[in-house]
Amino acid sequence: MLLRIAFLCFLTGLALFAQTSSDAKVDTPQARAVIATLQPHRPNPAREHPMNLVLVYLDAGQMTLTNPAGKVEKLTFKAGDVRWSPAGESYVSENTTSHPIQFVEIELKNAPPRPPMPVSKLDPTVVDSQHYEVEFENDQVRVLRVHYGPHEGGARHEHILNRVVCYITDQANGKAREVHVSGAMTHSEANTLDQAVERIAVELK
Repeated sequence: MLLRIAFLCFLTGLALFAQTSSDAKVDTPQARAVIATLQPHRPNPAREHPMNLVLVYLDAGQMTLTNPAGKVEKLTFKAGDVRWSPAGESYVSENTTSHPIQFVEIELKNAPPRPPMPVSKLDPTVVDSQHYEVEFENDQVRVLRVHYGPHEGGARHEHILNRVVCYITDQANGKAREVHVSGAMTHSEANTLDQAVERIAVELK
């Protein structure tokens, strides 16, 4: 009986690994991003995270994280929520909702920078704060929430860092659930659609 359970856990682990690998969206010297899918009420094998992660949830839901000591952390989130997950001990994750949930898992390969990062006078959070908000920031990333109303335009601004962009809704440059990588640029933007748009930009320091 124990052998059968162990074999089933092994198969579950292989299935999760295969799915995550095939869903890889971005892999650069600075970051690797995959879209992970968790089926409801199926505990996933314990995983170690040797690198810090940024998680961007694409669905609303609830899940639990159980560490080796048996401590359970309960998470509740909605589509577009962002979470920082520091490197550390392994844990078993379980989707406790009744439907599959997807999230973008961005593994940070970049080492924290030593010198101060350059600052642009056209930083989007300064010149276009109506559309760009800082979700959180630390020594590896600055995470921005970008949102435009229907047919809204924004101010000209500059991006000086590479960034991983996760689309929460359909918009002109990407569809919901897509993940792109973008580099430095100076531009202005406009939402040409009849509905509001939202995305998460993870700037890599």
